Amino acid sequence: MPQPLPQPLPQRPDTPCVAVCSTTFDDVCRGCGRTVAEVAHWVSMPAEQKELVWQRILSQGYPRRNT
Repeated sequence: MPQPLPQPLPQRPDTPCVAVCSTTFDDVCRGCGRTVAEVAHWVSMPAEQKELVWQRILSQGYPRRNT
């Protein structure tokens, strides 16, 4: 079950994209952890929905940046 959203929403980058786009063998990007549908609809998602995605991908160890 998703956690209640904090108010106000935390400051985040515009997108979790790390320019390592790969969805080989499933529909989850290996770079940012978003599903194909989330990537496709990101620009039209409301901030609250984006925050839920951010919470999920961060808890799963994404986005993965090569540093």
